[in-house]
Amino acid sequence: MVRELVISIYLYVLRTFFNLFKLFPRKHKTTFVASFGINIIYTINELEKKTDHQVVILKTPQCKNTYEDSPRRTILKFGSLNIIDWVRSIYHLATSKIVFVDNYYGFLSMTKFRPNTQCIQLWHADGAIKRFGLMDRSIENRHPRACVRFKNVYKRFDYVVAGSEKMAAIFGVAFDLSDKQILRTGIPRTDFFFDTMAINKAEQSLLSKFPIINEKKVILYSPTYRANDLDSSELKLDIERLYNALKNEYVLFLSLHPKVKSKLQNDYPYFVFDISNYRYLNHLLVISDILITDYSSIPFEFSLLSKPMVFFAYDLEEYAHEKGFWENYEDLVPGPVVKHTDALIDVLKAGEFDMERVRAFADEWNQYSRGKSSERLIKALYKE
Repeated sequence: MVRELVISIYLYVLRTFFNLFKLFPRKHKTTFVASFGINIIYTINELEKKTDHQVVILKTPQCKNTYEDSPRRTILKFGSLNIIDWVRSIYHLATSKIVFVDNYYGFLSMTKFRPNTQCIQLWHADGAIKRFGLMDRSIENRHPRACVRFKNVYKRFDYVVAGSEKMAAIFGVAFDLSDKQILRTGIPRTDFFFDTMAINKAEQSLLSKFPIINEKKVILYSPTYRANDLDSSELKLDIERLYNALKNEYVLFLSLHPKVKSKLQNDYPYFVFDISNYRYLNHLLVISDILITDYSSIPFEFSLLSKPMVFFAYDLEEYAHEKGFWENYEDLVPGPVVKHTDALIDVLKAGEFDMERVRAFADEWNQYSRGKSSERLIKALYKE
């Protein structure tokens, strides 16, 4: 109850500023609100090539990407204790022609944009395993005010960018959207996987940063976060067992969710590498030989590389009950499902993967993401 009261007060103050700034003239600019940030980087780069819009980037505390300064760009801290930046951010939201967001933002429930201003949801995932939005089972336990706020946020989306018909259908029910509100232009950041020069550059950079990958294969472990484990320093994956079984052939890269406050003690520094703070996850996918994950959206992009995946779903039943899946989990994911470290080791040692299934998965979920997604998105929105 106290939490909802604080949120209500914050949103009331924000709405007051927003409505005041709506009295100012609309400007020839585009504002981006970034928490994950990679889709935004690709969209901005294409936007600056094709238009003369000024660009405003509002970085939330969660965003770990850096954006280069330029005469056309204004970069502000949004959602931090910097009051001046916060007020300036609201001004830009109220006076922009187009606003891009890449996540759920509660403040949108109070920002009734002008009729000729468009709000575009880039989202932060290429596909979806777990349910979200209105279909997230956990919202049943939220305060009624929160549920109303969720719906008001989704009403702000004029368009949502999708990479496939599968994801278009999911967005439709998750955000209560009509088919006309889906932009089937593909996911901007997937352009990277079709850019040979960019891939080679990323690969060379990581080879110099981690010379050991010249000698050993890379297992990338990237689990989704669990709300109850945000402050946990323990992994369910038994690192000692993995080390003893795989140390001669592999190294293990750990990429933990941004919300996870990891305090892991690394007892195997020549086997385990915590790369959670590395900004460009797609670069890490390029140098990884095998992906281990669970309910994350990473497989949808990793599949574009036609590499094997294993799904370490140690809490499958519990997670399914709490969040829910869009489809039967074992039918959806394109790789073996295991629940214990020993079973994971057996799968990795056997090395038998159904790569046709991986390629079919990539084609289905990346239907519109074929290397020109950023260009197609900008052409669809900026027609003047």
